[in-house]
Amino acid sequence: MTSIHIALVHHPVLDRGGQIVTTALTNLDLHDMARSARAYGLASLQIVHPVEAQRTLAHRIRDHWLVGSGRKRIPDRADALELVRVVPNLDEMYASIGGGEGRSGVTVWTTAASARGGELTRYVDAKELITRETKPIVILFGTGWGLPRELVAEANVRLEPIHARADTGWNHLSVRAACAITLDRLLG
Repeated sequence: MTSIHIALVHHPVLDRGGQIVTTALTNLDLHDMARSARAYGLASLQIVHPVEAQRTLAHRIRDHWLVGSGRKRIPDRADALELVRVVPNLDEMYASIGGGEGRSGVTVWTTAASARGGELTRYVDAKELITRETKPIVILFGTGWGLPRELVAEANVRLEPIHARADTGWNHLSVRAACAITLDRLLG
């Protein structure tokens, strides 16, 4: 099976008004998504953030669990946090995962809370796609109010939204919850 990576994208993402913004990093997202990545055997969790101070914070959180007091208190967490990679933008992420080919060297999958037009891939079909894929797969998870339309349109695969069986009229999961559900549906 090909390698699978997840990316927590902080830029470009949307705000509630649909404008492209940069969101702040949260300890919980990084920590919980790394644990999900480790539980499902992924190759990496990529933290995509253009602000140097936020990348420094991500490194500090990672290091706390790899070499700091966190490792002494809960050594198992190091197994998860060692999967974290911190990059300033999507192009650098694609280059590191796709080797010399960059974006063309990876298959990009996106997730979203709403369909927003275009063809969607059901999870049952996506599981089959994983078995046939030869390039590394990177699944993008947007923070804020999600990924911009342009980024979603460039994806090779757009996963169907996660929703409850009953129509609750509300669908705004935390990114870490959406990540865990997505990974379980694809790899569980």
